[in-house]
Amino acid sequence: MTGSASADGVPVHDLVAVMDRLRSPGGCPWDARQTHASLATYLLEETYEVLEALDSGDRQHLREELGDLLLQVVFHARLAEEHPDDPWGIDEVAKDIVHKLVARHPHVFAGAAVDGAEEVEANWDAIKTAEKQRTSLLDGIPAALPALARADKMLGRVARSGLDVAVPADDDSYGARLLALVAEARAAGVDPEAALRRTTSALADRIVAAEAAASF
Repeated sequence: MTGSASADGVPVHDLVAVMDRLRSPGGCPWDARQTHASLATYLLEETYEVLEALDSGDRQHLREELGDLLLQVVFHARLAEEHPDDPWGIDEVAKDIVHKLVARHPHVFAGAAVDGAEEVEANWDAIKTAEKQRTSLLDGIPAALPALARADKMLGRVARSGLDVAVPADDDSYGARLLALVAEARAAGVDPEAALRRTTSALADRIVAAEAAASF
């Protein structure tokens, strides 16, 4: 295919048009048989590949991986358009996130006064809680998050809420010690999940180097 796939030549619209072609009769058999469930593993993989690109500092790689992740969003939206009872597509996805961003930034769009980024974050949590009618700080924290990231998220919610919740430290288990390290990282302004990814990547480089040295 050459040129633009969409009438207006807008690249994002081109992507939507290409996906429509792939899913339509006469398109791609593999794309045609996919479901939200079958695509879930690709969504997760692409998310982690974006994180890997971020850690590498390679901006061209990041651009490519963001494109792959965007494809997953467009793919899921295209599938949603085919629902027989409640169809919606990429336009509705975009409208929803625009509405959410405006509603959660009253200091930008509604003249509300805030005192720094911390208050912005607290307001975001309060608005989100009201929108979703949450009854617990734990609502909306996916159980499937990696353990370090989940611990970081939970500790952040607790800190912003003002609740007096002590970090479990009454035993010497590995879990308690790891959680204490997450709390220590938060206090230092460090993302523990990203820190461990970077260190693990460094270990991988050393393993590869050792393997190369051992082969001589």
